[in-house]
Amino acid sequence: MAIRISAAAPAAALSLWLLALPLAPAVVGGFVSPAVAESAALTSTQSAASEAYDNALKNFVAILRQRRAQIDARQPLPNLPGQAVYLARVEMMSTYKDLTDALPSRIGRSNKLGIPPAYFDADNEPLLDEYRKLFDVMEAPPSNAQTSETPFKDVVDLATVIARARGLAAADAAVAGRISLGLFFAETNGKQNAGNARSNTYKGSLQTGPSEDHNGRKKWLAIKGSIAALDPALSRRDDKEEARAGNLDHRFNHWTAVRDALMNAHADIFPQVPAIAKALPNPIDQMKLFELIQIIPTPTKAALRSGNLTGYRISDPRIMGYLRNNSVFAYGRADRTRTSATFREILDAMWLFNAKFEQALAKFAELKAGKQQ
Repeated sequence: MAIRISAAAPAAALSLWLLALPLAPAVVGGFVSPAVAESAALTSTQSAASEAYDNALKNFVAILRQRRAQIDARQPLPNLPGQAVYLARVEMMSTYKDLTDALPSRIGRSNKLGIPPAYFDADNEPLLDEYRKLFDVMEAPPSNAQTSETPFKDVVDLATVIARARGLAAADAAVAGRISLGLFFAETNGKQNAGNARSNTYKGSLQTGPSEDHNGRKKWLAIKGSIAALDPALSRRDDKEEARAGNLDHRFNHWTAVRDALMNAHADIFPQVPAIAKALPNPIDQMKLFELIQIIPTPTKAALRSGNLTGYRISDPRIMGYLRNNSVFAYGRADRTRTSATFREILDAMWLFNAKFEQALAKFAELKAGKQQ
């Protein structure tokens, strides 16, 4: 998954900056590597960690440069063009965490991305600016995608009415709407009809596969009568969007993509929102839990049934692998070698999602204040 960041420089200027970066390990990003200045004083372990990080940073710069050149030259991109870029970022952050574990003096200042400083050198913020810009291009919607003028409101309205149809009171249904807006930001950075530069399966505003979209559509039809009774105007909007989508892949109509994704994975969990909110009073934790239903649905549902949500422990290597593939326990040797974790530990380790969920909370507050987007 991509990191939500804000652009700090125009694309053309940043591209020139990338092209000017030397790739020698001694000089990366326009500054002398501290590892060179300190090498005489380092232990063998520290020196190895420093060299690994310098190489990973060099490789990250190289793949950013390569993708930018391909895009600017309008050259064909490889299958899954974001995968190599993503893995290079993971390796850069992982080796930096290994370096700061071996040499705590390398932990620097805080960064605008909200990444813990032990995992990321703030001097490299422009690299992640470029990373985000590349993914914006590589994950652009197809030309026939059907957008909405109110994409954020759509997510909240659909989640809220689905929650009401599942028996929730208005206040709890509003919580479901807020959580679902968090999912939209977690999956696509709040961009409707997004593609996926790391997968040929998952597409659209909530990143579903074809079978998931089909399953969600069937579940929606089963409750359509209840929806019409609760909110006739929303039901009429749904009819219009269905007609508009026609034979189009429903994942590329924002309305139907969100509707079907919520029905497929989350509608059955909405009745538990009051209990979830009691167990996890922090709204960001609530969003993280529902994102885990996207990533590891079976263990998350088991944790909800356990009666000890935050203390429920996962030790299945396959599940730990899914978490790592989604930026949880993915950075640094200490995290990558973990063999188990409680849900409290998993939620705390989902720090890369924090900025996305904070944006979702801000957008939800705007919607509640009457800004119709």
